[in-house]
Amino acid sequence: MTQVTVKAGEFTVDADLVAAAFALDQAGMQAKMRAGEITSRCATGIGEDEGRFQLTFHYQTRALRLIVDGSGTVLSKAMEVNGRRRRAAAAPGG
Repeated sequence: MTQVTVKAGEFTVDADLVAAAFALDQAGMQAKMRAGEITSRCATGIGEDEGRFQLTFHYQTRALRLIVDGSGTVLSKAMEVNGRRRRAAAAPGG
C-alpha cells in the first residue's frame, strides 16, 4: 500500500505513517483513534490549491499535516506542536 490511497473520493492513510509521526506503534495508534484521542480532518483546496487536499491528524498537542493530490501522492508533510511547525519535509521525489 502506498502511504495514501484514494478510492471513491475517500482517503485511506497508511497507519504506519500516522503512528510513526506520533511515536506510537500501529496497534496503539489504532486504539487511540477508536477512543477518539487521535482525530482527523480533510480540507479541500480552492483557488491555486484546487486539486490538493490537506489531511490533518491531531493527537494531544501535536498535528500531522499531509498535503496530497487527487491521486493520493503526498506532496508535503509537516508536524506542528502547540500550533508551531516543528519540521517540514517535501515528500520523496517532490
